[in-house]
Amino acid sequence: DVRTLICHPASTTHSHVPAKIRQLIGFTDGLVRISVGLEDVADIIADLEQALESCAS
Repeated sequence: DVRTLICHPASTTHSHVPAKIRQLIGFTDGLVRISVGLEDVADIIADLEQALESCAS
């Protein structure tokens, strides 16, 4: 895929893994995975800033 994707492994790809095991392998509940696509880097940064600001408020 050519788009940037952000996911929360603890609630998506690793949701079936027990929390203690996730902690041992470094997949904490606060971990967010970013797979960068082909968008302009300034657009990606702006989108991330906007998302983080909305989480903080």
